Amino acid sequence: MILILDFGSQTSQLIARRIRDMGVYAEIIAGDSPLNTSILAGVEGIVLSGSPESVYDNGPMPDPSLYTCGLPLLGICYGLQCMTFNKGGTVKPLPQREYGAIRLHIHTEIDERSSAFLAGFDKTIPLEAIKTGTARSKAAAITITVWMSHGDTITELAPGFLEAGTSANGFPALVVHEKEPWFGVQFHPEVTHCERGAEILAAFVFGLCDCRQSWDMEHYAEHIQQSLIEKVGTNPVLLLISGGVDSTVAGALLLKSLPPEQVHLMYLDTGLMRKDETDHVTAKLSKLGAQHLTVVHSEDEFLSALAGVEDPEEKRKIIGDLFITVQERETARLGLPESYFLAQGTLYTDLIESGKGVGTKAHLIKSHHNVRTPLVAAKRAAGQLVEPLNRLYKDEVRRLGRVLGVDEETLNRHPFPGPGLAVRILGAVTKEKCALLQEVDAIFIAELKERKLYDKIWQAFAVLLPIRSVGVAGDLRHYGSVVALRAITSADGMTADVYPFDLKDLLEIATRITNTVKAVGRVTYDISSKPPATIEWE
Repeated sequence: MILILDFGSQTSQLIARRIRDMGVYAEIIAGDSPLNTSILAGVEGIVLSGSPESVYDNGPMPDPSLYTCGLPLLGICYGLQCMTFNKGGTVKPLPQREYGAIRLHIHTEIDERSSAFLAGFDKTIPLEAIKTGTARSKAAAITITVWMSHGDTITELAPGFLEAGTSANGFPALVVHEKEPWFGVQFHPEVTHCERGAEILAAFVFGLCDCRQSWDMEHYAEHIQQSLIEKVGTNPVLLLISGGVDSTVAGALLLKSLPPEQVHLMYLDTGLMRKDETDHVTAKLSKLGAQHLTVVHSEDEFLSALAGVEDPEEKRKIIGDLFITVQERETARLGLPESYFLAQGTLYTDLIESGKGVGTKAHLIKSHHNVRTPLVAAKRAAGQLVEPLNRLYKDEVRRLGRVLGVDEETLNRHPFPGPGLAVRILGAVTKEKCALLQEVDAIFIAELKERKLYDKIWQAFAVLLPIRSVGVAGDLRHYGSVVALRAITSADGMTADVYPFDLKDLLEIATRITNTVKAVGRVTYDISSKPPATIEWE
């Protein structure tokens, strides 16, 4: 396997899943973990992740034995700076950070060992050839577009390291050691927008570490099912289920792993869901073989708690705490013992955005209702929290769902936020605003399906803005609400591009919305990518 040292990067798990996608198992540990023989058993190579910290400002550091273990090393962004700093080089802040797509120029003579890694950069060598482990690059010069996100740079290489490539701004971007199997890149090959990113990682995994393809989602399903059985034992398990992809796959996994009578599913109708969501969820869960399904109608309770609240973080925390409060109250009515386990469909993206990834160095991007609330934290501390998907990304969850037999209609549903429409209504939330947004969203999604666009888009939804705009309805002045449409493409939700609609489609969709939902007077389309924006508006 490949071991990944996580120093708090938002994309550490993305590195792991890219490697797993290639058929090689990857495991993540905190970047400053001791590297003893037990941890290194079966490890063929080590990746040092990025980090929001700086090496010269008490940033996390790896165990010094990293450099004597004899394994190939790949430092990514902060990971490269860490290697440089540890071995005597200098890292300093840039006057202007390198961010986004930047050209990388490779311009050095290379030996046989380095040529195996540089095969990943060579556009003439396909990915499948690199996976054989025999690919070598003979190109004298290579230029590709890579994805950068850093404010520090190497100003002096450590002894023994060579600069093999520079960014268009003239800073070191590819570094190799002249004797040791140590390599570093000042960019992020794990993100989908990095040219040759998969090939670069494959060159390390197969060309340098000599790994072979022997891992797939079926192996993961077997592993996680056994882990669930061992952790839960005979105790009841209660899953808060929304009906979305994540919680439905989590439910299917529980029902496949444990006796159906041991699994309790609870769906809270908060009034913040999609239009007709309760009917849809009830029908789908029944088909999965659920024996215990409780539907809790709590719309008034949630809307009352959110009354007058405008701050998105406060909304998320209120919803998260109320979710668990209602769940505990309703669980008491079910008569479950105190030993019951709480299960959630938490994904790794939820954890890392909430600053709860591996280790303690990740920064908070936004709170997720199923991650940071005090009550969930208490369950986590008590060892009574089950999150079987918390090392997976959305597309991996879909693959797991197929292994478990979940239907394609459910698996292909667009993501929906845990706090629901509360984070798609900017400003205070009311029942009337929810009803308006449900209608707009239903029209938008229906139009995408009719136009055969739904499956081409990662996520699409509508946002209700906290403003009104003057318009004309017939011959009368109309002061109507404004909605923004959002549609993005992505592989994992960590980065995202705007879906390039034909203007004709956008015009016709907007017209149907304003003609059907009389309260809406204006429709806009969000053309912001991630980064710098997030996918949801709040």
